[in-house]
Amino acid sequence: MEKLGAFIVPTGIGASIGGFAGDASVYARQIAKHTRLIVNPNVVNAGCFSGITPNMLYVEGYAIDEFFKGNISLSPRTNNKIGVIFDKAIPQRVLNVHINTINAVKTVYGVNVTEYIITDEPVGVYFENKGNYSTGGITSPETLIRSAKKLINNGADAIAVVCRFEEDNSTDYSNGIGVDPIGGVEAIISHYITRELKIPCAHSPAFDDISISTDIVDARCSAEYITPTFLPCILLGLQNAPAINSNDGYTIDNLDFLLMPHNSLGSIPVFECIKRDIPVYAVKENNTLLNVTNDRIKQKCGILYTYNEFPEGLQ
Repeated sequence: MEKLGAFIVPTGIGASIGGFAGDASVYARQIAKHTRLIVNPNVVNAGCFSGITPNMLYVEGYAIDEFFKGNISLSPRTNNKIGVIFDKAIPQRVLNVHINTINAVKTVYGVNVTEYIITDEPVGVYFENKGNYSTGGITSPETLIRSAKKLINNGADAIAVVCRFEEDNSTDYSNGIGVDPIGGVEAIISHYITRELKIPCAHSPAFDDISISTDIVDARCSAEYITPTFLPCILLGLQNAPAINSNDGYTIDNLDFLLMPHNSLGSIPVFECIKRDIPVYAVKENNTLLNVTNDRIKQKCGILYTYNEFPEGLQ
């Protein structure tokens, strides 16, 4: 029987591999040649590109935690009907670019985007910088739920969300330093919809400035600097995202291993794997701004390895 693994790079903690734009994709694609692989969007999302392959299960963070706790199962699907929510705060000219993007992805890839809806009030995204991670929130979450329910009632199997984000003037991220400034808020938005409605969800930001930068940036984030919209990657991920069920599909009992950055081990997936004797492979060259290592959690949670090594258990 084909093995089932999970490759998770937490969002917004400055991971040196996977903390930028699809820069963990090459490793995920290599591993997915050997096993069915659960990935969080942070691993494969890359603006107008995506590292997703048919052997990956694209699952956002809240659903990943629920899967590891044994509360849900993941049922593989293909050709999901995707509904798109646009924030009312997005200017019309920016909205037009995103609508063209939807049509391009439908035309080229055959992704089944059934309709889009504009929220009845601005979502109200705001940011907070906590130093070691990025976070923030939204002031009007109910408008997202109302929109998502309309799409689900019309047959949507998955929800893509595009909210207006303020411009980030920091150059740290583009220089390959520190934390993705928007990743934490994106995770909060997708967590909220998935938690409330039990449906696959992913978020893409919309910025007022849709011009393409001519500056040379760090290669790991370059995918985000050559496109005015990051919508294609989440549509490609959601196309075959697994359904969230209570008793059908893969469960935590089917999981064979988990891969994580070596110093971000203080998470629900790691502790649930330890409790269930599921091997955890801590990737030693993947550093984050956290310092939660195997030694600090004082539990044996697997072995250190590099992405160029494939220990027994991944094959």
